[in-house]
Amino acid sequence: MEFAAVTTLNALTLISILLLVGLGLAISFGLMNVTNLAHGEFVTIGAFTVYFVQSLGGSFWFGLLAAPVVGGLVGMVLEYAVIRHLYSRPMSTILATWGISLVLQQSLELAFGLGAKPVSPPVEGTVDLIVAVYPAYRLILIGIAAATLTAVILLVNRTSFGLDIRTVIQNREMAEGVGINTRRSYAIAFAFGAAIAGLAGGLVAPLAIVLPQMGVNYLANAFFVVIVGGAGSIAGLLAGSVFVGGLTSILNYQISPSLAQALVLLAAIIVVRLRPNGLLGGAFR
Repeated sequence: MEFAAVTTLNALTLISILLLVGLGLAISFGLMNVTNLAHGEFVTIGAFTVYFVQSLGGSFWFGLLAAPVVGGLVGMVLEYAVIRHLYSRPMSTILATWGISLVLQQSLELAFGLGAKPVSPPVEGTVDLIVAVYPAYRLILIGIAAATLTAVILLVNRTSFGLDIRTVIQNREMAEGVGINTRRSYAIAFAFGAAIAGLAGGLVAPLAIVLPQMGVNYLANAFFVVIVGGAGSIAGLLAGSVFVGGLTSILNYQISPSLAQALVLLAAIIVVRLRPNGLLGGAFR
């Protein structure tokens, strides 16, 4: 009973992380049709922001608040300087964002060095859940991820900004015809996706090895989540996170992490082959 409960909670922790990282990517890739290979670096930036704040004597919570702000600002600069000129040139976007990811990695190396950076969790100890004893911080992470997803759904479905974004996604020319500033909507959406990735990086920092190259692994898993679940679908994003995160957690108990990753990739290929639009593709387009 305890083993099953811990396994489920571990899966929920990984699902929460993938959900946040994938949520940011879903905005740029699934909604804006921009293949951003620098998305993993927004996760890294969020983690390094928390580390930097703690290294100056600040609290984890202040660093966590700063992480999405820094990630969003970097995303805003990237969209203004590069992405906005390449919306109609997808191959150029891939090459440009790949180069930007390398630049950001090297910049972080120059600024912070090569070694792993320690980040202390804000809460130590465990919580007795009757069926299992589980680390308190991981439960907080799951709760913050759930709250963030709820806030994003409300933003998209209940605000004028969300209405503008959905209109631009469905028909950009028509949106421009009714007076919506599509360029501004895209810029805000891209920065918002980068901010969510920064939040994910800040949350995962106490659980991960904080390195300039840490974003690469999260980028690959985020693409799995978005493609398997269905690009452009929040429900699909959740389904993809459950599929990838749950399967990875289960396999990690049985085999090595590298083999588990390979099997998850194989399973993702099979799903996409059987359902090209993803598990729930288009449900919230």
